Amino acid sequence: MAKRGRDTRIEPSFDGPAPKRGGGDGLSLSEDDRVVPSAKRAKKPAKPAREPAARGRSRSRARRGFGMFGSLVYWSLVLALWGGIGVAGIVAYYGARMPSAITWTVPDRPPNVKIVSADDQLLANRGMTGGEALSLSEMSPYIPQALIAIEDRRFRSHFGVDPLGLGRAVVTNLMQGRFVQGGSTITQQLAKNLFLKPDRTLERKVQEVLLAFWLEHEYSKDQILEMYLNRVYFGSGAYGVESASRRYFGKSARNVTLSEAALLAGLLKAPSRLSPARDPKAAEARAQVVLAAMSEEGMIGSKELAFAMSAPATRAAAYWTGAENYVADRIMEELPGLVGEIQTDIVVDTTVDLTLQKLAEESIRKLIEENGQKLQVSQGALVSIDNSGAVRAMVGGADYANSQFDRASEARRQPGSAFKPFVYLAALEAGRTPDSIRNDAPIKIGKWTPENYKGKYLGRVTLTEALAKSLNSVSAQLVMEVGPETVVQTAQRLGIESKLQANTSIALGTSEVTPLELTAAFVPFANGGYRPEVHFISRVTDINGKVLYQYQANSAPRVVKPEIVGMMNRMMTETLAIGTARKAAFGWPAAGKTGTSQQSRDAWFVGYTSNLTTGVWFGNDDGKPTKNITGGSLPAIAWKTFMQAAHEGVPVRQLPDIELYTPSSPPVSGEEQPVAAAPPPAAAVETAAPEMAGGFNPRPDGGQVSSIRRPVPPGEVGGQPVRREKSILDVILGN
Repeated sequence: MAKRGRDTRIEPSFDGPAPKRGGGDGLSLSEDDRVVPSAKRAKKPAKPAREPAARGRSRSRARRGFGMFGSLVYWSLVLALWGGIGVAGIVAYYGARMPSAITWTVPDRPPNVKIVSADDQLLANRGMTGGEALSLSEMSPYIPQALIAIEDRRFRSHFGVDPLGLGRAVVTNLMQGRFVQGGSTITQQLAKNLFLKPDRTLERKVQEVLLAFWLEHEYSKDQILEMYLNRVYFGSGAYGVESASRRYFGKSARNVTLSEAALLAGLLKAPSRLSPARDPKAAEARAQVVLAAMSEEGMIGSKELAFAMSAPATRAAAYWTGAENYVADRIMEELPGLVGEIQTDIVVDTTVDLTLQKLAEESIRKLIEENGQKLQVSQGALVSIDNSGAVRAMVGGADYANSQFDRASEARRQPGSAFKPFVYLAALEAGRTPDSIRNDAPIKIGKWTPENYKGKYLGRVTLTEALAKSLNSVSAQLVMEVGPETVVQTAQRLGIESKLQANTSIALGTSEVTPLELTAAFVPFANGGYRPEVHFISRVTDINGKVLYQYQANSAPRVVKPEIVGMMNRMMTETLAIGTARKAAFGWPAAGKTGTSQQSRDAWFVGYTSNLTTGVWFGNDDGKPTKNITGGSLPAIAWKTFMQAAHEGVPVRQLPDIELYTPSSPPVSGEEQPVAAAPPPAAAVETAAPEMAGGFNPRPDGGQVSSIRRPVPPGEVGGQPVRREKSILDVILGN
């Protein structure tokens, strides 16, 4: 081997053959010194070398797992970012479709109409809310507690939207596979009620959330609760907690108990289905869920819980109860004409005396309950009016909860003999007197033969006797003497507003009238001959006391002369004394007239004292005959029950102008005369010559009645008959 020079640098070789060991200055690396064995000298590693390789493979798998997890996290973040961008875009899009936030204002609460009696007691609430607005401090503290416990437990802490509640609702709905739970907060529900339609759309939900944020920013939690409780729907037509409390419990929300508050809060899940007016047991079961939630939240103790749980289920009537609601409905019809569109809460002072109203309701309802099935009668009505025309009580039916149709002011029925005072009034104004004699005997007018009750005839009688005994033949004779048109004009002059048929059968009250107008037409007999304006409303104010309407008692026109009033009062007192209304007498000077239509379909008594004029009707809505009810039976009994209570403690006063006439002979007692069968058409009746029996001579001068009628003008009082303006409904119905 040749010698190397000193300046020659020897580089280590890793790939060439290993130099022979011998020189101390040689640099060499063995195979063992290599981190990775060379390809050329690869050999099986020793067994101990396997452990590092396994660790390498483990680390490699770990790196691959970490890479997969990292990718998952990465892509999740990417998707979340893009999802967030998408949600933001949707929010921005639907938010842009809303009005500018600077124009957002909480809309005024729908106006409430508070209707109070003459003695300042609540009759009813009406309007779109049906209840006055209460502050949280005014209402029972159990109400907001129950609401929060069952509807929004984190109401006091969230910012308008409850993420936890929303997440829980989503999970529950996914597990159930259907919508079973909502995640809306009280604030969101208020936003929906105030601003949005109840559509289940993404746009509405987004807008609801945005509005909830705004409400939380603009109002305190108490203000939000207060707005919600005064506007939310509680079922059965009740909006607002005050309306619901009076609807279901008959009292103010100020006085609601724990169990009642739980029932109200429970209704909000499904107001119509859970209403105690529809399903008391379901309402009670839901109320117990609310009570349990209040207990879990620490709002009530175990003793309070046990006591409230033991409360019986509330059973509410299917509708508002109490006859005063007939008055409230009538007032709501009249209000727009007095104050225009109602834009704010108002208070309506009425003429109705709540004590008298309750007495009137009881007198009708009790008789229906005791005699309805036996006498086949299902409905009744009562109207009471004072001498100034103020309505003091009005009952439109036996039970407002079962029927809201007002029979007192809307139902037109045949008055029967209760219409006869207008016939006799026309005769007195034409020159007859209470002592004038007529022959009560069968007569025939054309093809019509009016008959007395049970076919009984009394021969020669005075007009006082004929009216007291309600003799049909005499009334028909008087109509033929004065003319049907005169009778119609007389009735209209005193207050009848319904259309009256000017034919001979008007003598027996065959033209239909309402109890309200018939009663009003008797008022001139009670007050001395004046026709006042019938009214229910005395004043309307807003909640600040500003007067929006004030009833002005204008001078009532005189429609009957004093001496004629005296004659009529003297004649009609005999009806209660010894006539057909003996059951109505109660110790006060009183007068009136009974009435019974054909087959006893309608039974009436309209009577009066110097203080009140009250009319009563009994019958059936479908016009079916009752079982022989006459005006002297149930109507007279109900009238007496009401009037006797109404006059308790009131100084006795004589009827007006009765001293101007003294009868020459007393009348005799008799029976009520139901209306006979209807006569032929008016034209045939009015031109036919009456066929008299028993030598009847109706004229004071002894001459015979001409076959041609001579109309007698009404007394020179009043003016042109006052007729109400016809509505489009009147035109359609042909009224």
